[in-house]
Amino acid sequence: MILNRMEQFDLLIRYLSPQTEIPKTIDDKWRLFRSLVNVREPAPIADDFLAVQNNLLQSMIEEKGITDVDSLEPIRRLVNKSNLYLWRGDITTLKVDAIVNAANSGMLGCFVPCHACIDNAIHTFSGIQLRLACADIMEKQGKPEPTGTAKITTAFNLPCKYILHTVGPIIRDKVRNEDKKLLANCYQSCLELAEQNNIESIAFCCISTGEFHFPNEEAAIIAVDTVSNFLKSANFIKKIIFNVFKEQDEQIYRRLLE
Repeated sequence: MILNRMEQFDLLIRYLSPQTEIPKTIDDKWRLFRSLVNVREPAPIADDFLAVQNNLLQSMIEEKGITDVDSLEPIRRLVNKSNLYLWRGDITTLKVDAIVNAANSGMLGCFVPCHACIDNAIHTFSGIQLRLACADIMEKQGKPEPTGTAKITTAFNLPCKYILHTVGPIIRDKVRNEDKKLLANCYQSCLELAEQNNIESIAFCCISTGEFHFPNEEAAIIAVDTVSNFLKSANFIKKIIFNVFKEQDEQIYRRLLE
């Protein structure tokens, strides 16, 4: 049986919270569904739920509009035939080998309902399978993810193939040299992990500049320098996309890269 969008939301909401009153409008249904997914602890779930969820999320992403990295023009070409790109948009709609998620040390995604952070968006549109995959990694690791390291998962319902999860430094007062080193380590760790997995194209978000309060320009300088230095000896990586969401960051990266 083929379900329409309203029916999909109703079925998924009833599965996640049988006693919850289901809203009438599609926007309210989406917000409730997203909230329930955001707060759900990692636990197995039925295949019929996943089938409906996957269809819903993939169709929503397609409606937002998928951007293929091959359609972008590089902002800087490097001598080793690697290219740097600047793209402003929703990273969950980018068709690329891997995107980078600015995670927290728990590595399970954002549990705040409908929060505006990139961690929440990536987990929401990947589907609940992503939290389960991250939970499995963390159970085996047995401790919080250290700042500056990275882990890799598949991307499930996103148009990219993989997600590289990294925990950036949190700035509570002024930026220390240690914070700068840790942020550089985030980029370095993601690049090394990508090389190990034969990944050719990576989209980096602006790690640590949102909820973690790293100053935007300082963070961009570290990002560009670390990536440019790494690409001098990279074997597989050919395309790096600096993904920005705010006009301020777009202006900063454009000035650095042009």
